[in-house]
Amino acid sequence: PLSFAQRRLWFLDGLEGPSATYNVPNAFRLSGPLRVDALRCAFVDVIGRHESLRTVFQEMEGEPRQVVLPVDAVSGGLRVEEVGRDGLDEFLAREAAVPFLLSSDLPIRGVLVRLGELEHVLLVVVHHIAADGWSLGPLMRDLAFAYGARCRGEEPSWAPLPVQYVDYTLWQRELLGSPEDPDSVLRRQLDYWREQLGGLPAVLDLPTDRPRPAIASHQGGQVPFRCSPELYAGLRALARESQATLFMVLQAGLAALLTRMGAGEDVPIGSPIAGRGDAALDDLVGFFVNTLVLRTDTSGDPTFRELLARVRATDLAAYANQDVPFERVVEALNPTRSRSWQPLFQV
Repeated sequence: PLSFAQRRLWFLDGLEGPSATYNVPNAFRLSGPLRVDALRCAFVDVIGRHESLRTVFQEMEGEPRQVVLPVDAVSGGLRVEEVGRDGLDEFLAREAAVPFLLSSDLPIRGVLVRLGELEHVLLVVVHHIAADGWSLGPLMRDLAFAYGARCRGEEPSWAPLPVQYVDYTLWQRELLGSPEDPDSVLRRQLDYWREQLGGLPAVLDLPTDRPRPAIASHQGGQVPFRCSPELYAGLRALARESQATLFMVLQAGLAALLTRMGAGEDVPIGSPIAGRGDAALDDLVGFFVNTLVLRTDTSGDPTFRELLARVRATDLAAYANQDVPFERVVEALNPTRSRSWQPLFQV
């Protein structure tokens, strides 16, 4: 069966149709001599090592299933293209936007762009159903290790992975249990979220610069900024004094800012959490990340330290109940649904 996180993306893929919304692209500039044949072999080695990268998702008797393809069925995955420097950005954007067909395509592909004899760009695109942000570390470490071995004419001699993603999928279902069982982890954590998020505002009221579209476009932008070393040191010191984390300090600051901007005093903030509660999962490529709703109470004109204490208590309780998948929380609370905004939080 699919993990709960995979099932969420599989459902969205069926709802929207194949799209690039959940493509995860990463481009790497490679300088110096490159053995293209060794890199091709290394790419296949990594797909063979991580079952999640050779898994397709097929419906059987009305239920989606993970189908792990055998290693000998993986023959490629890395194309080589010649592209001029002027057209590089456009080419990479176009390649990153090619959708995956989850029922038949490997959820990873690579394109090596040759810019010159000693300069290349490697684009690796993975569908989110097979990998999350944490996965990029083990994926690229394994690719580098395999490339080094192939350059020496050897197969990579890495230590076997303790588990594969399908093992996690079965363990997750066993751990959580049934929502009908009052003693199950799933039921206990769902009860927490029902109480914690009951009466949550449907949409955060913010002075946006344009109206929401009827259907979310998934278009976005980035606004870079720098935090000075002095400010960073001050934030760290405040966190230590308050027995909080830097994340909690920044969350409290964000909640205070949103309240000042007119969002009210009941501020839900969504945050991803790695979802890798066991060290055996650390080196695995897969989709483990979950979403937490961190409800922040800014009422009563608290001092910042008082607000930080509230955030700390809320976050610690949320971390203790992080195993229940976000979509199950949404189902349990059954908020007003819209294709215009995200349920339970929009920031």
